[in-house]
Amino acid sequence: MTPQRLGFVAWAALVLLQPLWYFWLAPPANGKPLHALALTLPPLLLPLSALARPRRALLWIGIIALFYFCHGVVAAWAVPATRVPALLEAACCVALIGAIGWDTRQRKRAG
Repeated sequence: MTPQRLGFVAWAALVLLQPLWYFWLAPPANGKPLHALALTLPPLLLPLSALARPRRALLWIGIIALFYFCHGVVAAWAVPATRVPALLEAACCVALIGAIGWDTRQRKRAG
């Protein structure tokens, strides 16, 4: 698997995890999963506008993923009921950032 493909798979997993988290795995305590989804999903969809340039899209996704990593770590620590989806979110972010680093390292060696 190429680093770019791994990055896009991790991004897709992050996008798919959000509805799963808020509708099925650990719905919000206020009972309004659509509100939570309206806050978490749009930032992940912003890089769609840069898909014509995959490396740039991955860079944007990586920057956005840093916030989701922080969210996953804090949610796993603070709310035991959300531990599983929160750790999945953090793991997807680690895979995404690792793929970006791997791609950068490959381009440096090739150049």
